[in-house]
Amino acid sequence: MDDVRQTVLCISSYEKGKAFLREAAALGCDVVLLTAEKLKDASWPREALADLWLMPDRLTPEQVLNTVTYHARHRRIDRVVALDEFDLEAAALIREHMRLPGMGQSTTRFFRDKLAMRQRAQRAGVLVPEFTPVLHYDDLREFMASVPGPWVLKPRSSASAIGIRKIHQPQHLWPVLEELGDEQSHYLLERFVPGEVFHVDGVTWKQQVRMSAVHQYGAPPMKVMHEGGVFTTRSIHRDSLDARMLTEIHEGLVPALGMMSGVTHTEFIKAEDDGEFYFLETAARVGGAYISDVIEHSTGTNLWREWARIEVASMRDAKYDLPRQKGLYAGSVLCLAKMPEPDLSGFDAPEVVDRLKHHHHAGLIVASESAERVNVLVKQYAGEFLERFCATAPAPADRPTA
Repeated sequence: MDDVRQTVLCISSYEKGKAFLREAAALGCDVVLLTAEKLKDASWPREALADLWLMPDRLTPEQVLNTVTYHARHRRIDRVVALDEFDLEAAALIREHMRLPGMGQSTTRFFRDKLAMRQRAQRAGVLVPEFTPVLHYDDLREFMASVPGPWVLKPRSSASAIGIRKIHQPQHLWPVLEELGDEQSHYLLERFVPGEVFHVDGVTWKQQVRMSAVHQYGAPPMKVMHEGGVFTTRSIHRDSLDARMLTEIHEGLVPALGMMSGVTHTEFIKAEDDGEFYFLETAARVGGAYISDVIEHSTGTNLWREWARIEVASMRDAKYDLPRQKGLYAGSVLCLAKMPEPDLSGFDAPEVVDRLKHHHHAGLIVASESAERVNVLVKQYAGEFLERFCATAPAPADRPTA
């Protein structure tokens, strides 16, 4: 290998991915972080950073590109990684412009644009709720006449359940589109499918899915985002029919969407009416809401570190091996808290492996050899969190605040 140290540029608009930064540095890379000016004094692992570049909040991808090419006059960049969902387009533009390896703008759309990912998933034979782009109004009228309501109007590029609106009657759609104005083409209309929501978090190397960790949410994220409450997720039994079916779907879907090597977070819904799994969305990143911590406690694998190992191995044309997996099960209980520092000392089951310390939030993680024990604890603690800690706040209009 060349003696010159390679530089990995990481872009993040939020404080996250610290394990990625440390691992990339430990593997011998110069790690440069480009982040928002408001995060200048955040608890980044400074010892792992060769440089820290700052940018104003909410720059356009083109403005981020200008920032990077300015700095690139004095530092060679070998790899660009977007640690946050909202930086994927900027990273793709930088790779295209600087002719760097990795996911370009077209492929990135399959992991950011809900319309693009639905069309590609459908072509790959994966079930998707009926949908239509918000473009031609006659198509919208025909869709609502032929597909039973209610429907959901979804932003094509927002993360999680941000910006989603439920439409109950055709006449309710048009005022919403009028309000959106020129932004309406950035939405799609989809049949609302009630059911249980699952997520599969994976590791892919050279178009082969090496890991599929299957989990089930408690209340659907859309419900928690818009109505408040307690967020929970838990790993389901690996030998269950649901886990086996989702693993099989996931292993075919992710390469079909164009993922070469990296990590993904993909959501499915098991419909109440027919029991089938329908694809909801995917992202080329580590799942938020401490999902990576849950997975680490159940499998022993830290997805942030694995992502760094994958990027460095790919950059050096080296071999990558997924570490051996533990066979535990884990779950999390999280909520916005009424008090600044909730007292979690009363949650003292031996399966509690982590208590999350975050201002005005309550959260913990449980782990066990028994999937059923995890399920029981998550349900019990979710009820207690709701009664003792839970506060509500308006859902963010376009992107999360943390």
